Amino acid sequence: MLFCQFFFWGFFQWFYSGREKCGFNQFPTFGLQAWRQTFYFDFSMTYVGTGMICSHLVNLSLLVGAVISWGLMWPLIGMMKGEWFPQNLPEESMKSLNGYKVFLSISLIFRDGLYNFVKVLWFTMASLHGRMKQKNSETETGDQKNVADGLKADELFVREGIPMWIAASGYILFSMISPIAIPIIFPQVKWYYVIVAYILAPAMAFCNAYGAGLTDMNMSYNYGKVALFTLAALAGKNNGVVAALAGCGLIKSVVSVSCILMQDFKTGHLTLTSPRSMLVSQAIGTAIGCVVAALSFFLFYKAFDVGNPNGDFKAPFAIIYRNMAILGVEGFSAFPQHCLQLCYGFFAFAVFLNLIRDLTPKRIGKWMPLPMVMEVPFLVGAYFAVDMCMGTLVVYIWQRISPKKADLMVPAVASGLICGEGLWILPASLLALAKVNPPICMKFLSS
Repeated sequence: MLFCQFFFWGFFQWFYSGREKCGFNQFPTFGLQAWRQTFYFDFSMTYVGTGMICSHLVNLSLLVGAVISWGLMWPLIGMMKGEWFPQNLPEESMKSLNGYKVFLSISLIFRDGLYNFVKVLWFTMASLHGRMKQKNSETETGDQKNVADGLKADELFVREGIPMWIAASGYILFSMISPIAIPIIFPQVKWYYVIVAYILAPAMAFCNAYGAGLTDMNMSYNYGKVALFTLAALAGKNNGVVAALAGCGLIKSVVSVSCILMQDFKTGHLTLTSPRSMLVSQAIGTAIGCVVAALSFFLFYKAFDVGNPNGDFKAPFAIIYRNMAILGVEGFSAFPQHCLQLCYGFFAFAVFLNLIRDLTPKRIGKWMPLPMVMEVPFLVGAYFAVDMCMGTLVVYIWQRISPKKADLMVPAVASGLICGEGLWILPASLLALAKVNPPICMKFLSS
């Protein structure tokens, strides 16, 4: 029922979005001054549903990030126009206000990634060391405490295991194809860069998969950043940006897939599912995804203004990763004035938050906002945080009124909100491809 209602709600909103910055998604909920700083509720049921699923801490971290960035930092930096950066530069220039937005976001992402990478690596090393000691102790005492269910799961998993030669043959085959195919797609990427990436990837994949098994954290984006900065420095100014982004995508794909497979095999071990069946299913899904994902991307790319910082589809992480590559090529000269000092400050602030969260008692640490989440509104806008907090407010009130019913119904209601409005994007994109524009522009102006 909710699915149908919010599908038609998306259809209804479309009628009033005839031009840019028109429609319900530009409703000045808190006044026009707040709207100019992106503080408004844009009636996105997708974000409201996502906020209902996410924890209160995640949603409140988004709000804190929105207040720090759009409520304080960007207005204050904007007042320095003419002193810190030239007045005649467009706002989208990386030497103007947009540069501060991007590089301060990068400082939070990079710091949070580095902190969690060291943290996961520490847990991984400690676990390996503990297993080695436990194994030696068990060898000496001969004590085996496997329960019957565990033995059955282990027996099935080993019996239906995947031979090592299949994995090795597949990896060698693709490591031979990629140095030929990738330079054809991206001429800036030399064939020997791809070979180096394939040599380094297995070690990174093992560390990431093992760490994810211990902490349930997929750190593939951090391994991708290592490849990004390495290739940016190696390739130089002429080809560095494209080569770095391609190498980042290559390493990230290999490392991420290994982690996802490890999580799936872990689930299969618990549910007594055949590993071979899971691998075949993954291969079929990957083959279908190669076609469907490409078609979906080009459908969006043709129908909507993807990447426009003022549009609905901002693609903020595309901007962030591109400027990471520029930073790797050009160094700190890519920063606008005083941006490096601000990045140091945000870096230290994020480390401080994580240290308090990890080292203080739980009753204190649980209130610390998450730096990785805080950076999302820096580029997207505060409306995203307002929508998510609206979802968390609905859940909070529902849990207070009827806790049992809320625990049961919140995932279903959130799914209805997300899927109902999200499905409208498909007919909306087809209408855009057919050059059918909404008939009405609803806009709000000061009197």
